[in-house]
Amino acid sequence: MNIQTQKTLWAQVVKTGIIKSNLIPMVAGLMLALYTYQYSFVDNIWNIVFALLGTAAVIAAAGSFNNIYDRDIDAVMARTKIRPTVTGAISIKKVLKVATLLLLVGLILLYFASPLASLLGILGVFFYVVPYTMWTKRYTIWNTEVGSISGAIPPLIGWAAVAPNIWHPACWALFLIMIIWQMPHFYAIAIRKKEDYAAAHIPMLPVVKGRKRTYIQTNFYLILLVFSSFLFLPLSLGLTLVSLVLGLFWLGLSLFGSRKMDIKDWANKMFKFSLVYMIVIYFTVIIYAAIGLILQAL
Repeated sequence: MNIQTQKTLWAQVVKTGIIKSNLIPMVAGLMLALYTYQYSFVDNIWNIVFALLGTAAVIAAAGSFNNIYDRDIDAVMARTKIRPTVTGAISIKKVLKVATLLLLVGLILLYFASPLASLLGILGVFFYVVPYTMWTKRYTIWNTEVGSISGAIPPLIGWAAVAPNIWHPACWALFLIMIIWQMPHFYAIAIRKKEDYAAAHIPMLPVVKGRKRTYIQTNFYLILLVFSSFLFLPLSLGLTLVSLVLGLFWLGLSLFGSRKMDIKDWANKMFKFSLVYMIVIYFTVIIYAAIGLILQAL
């Protein structure tokens, strides 16, 4: 097996796509904390490095543990049956060792940033592996809500890496928006891959309750997402408006797009826009905080 093939296989094991997407809100939390408390970017450079590397490592560990536990249902679904943990391209024993090492190294790196960041890191892995992967994913339609907790912890880790605590309203605005965002995002995936989930007996909402219930619940969370925009109001009118416009557009896409499109086409559009929403919102936060830090330094 050549080096390139090994890299590709390990990228599937640790889920590099999820690592990259979760680092964006983590950096947003970190940058916003620096700006909020008027801390120097340069003075906190090592905390930033430890937070980036540590967060990436614990997310990789969580993804690896998930692949180990889910290999029975992954073998049934078309999009996951080629994973190395299913095909045997990488032994389960080796994946377990690497996952454990990644978790330990990641928690140590986060501890160097701050003990609170390390604690949040282990909580994130715990929620992803135990309540989500080992329990709710297989037994209840509320698995998406439970899984969203771990998915929303990265901005808290970023904030805790440089800030004295996580009780600032801006920190929890990032956390709550990330939680709410995940429902319409993953419901769209569940509709797109409904047959896969049904074959694996995973009780995703469209599999158990049907597409109409999923559509209604999607719109409920999108309305919550629109109202969550006002969490940014004490911090920045600009951030509030960006979040509000994107949320209203997404809600409009859901309400009006469903009348013109097949349900799977609607789900594809919803999924694609969910990525746009997440990237724009959190990059806007990063840019806002970066500009603020530059102006503070002048």
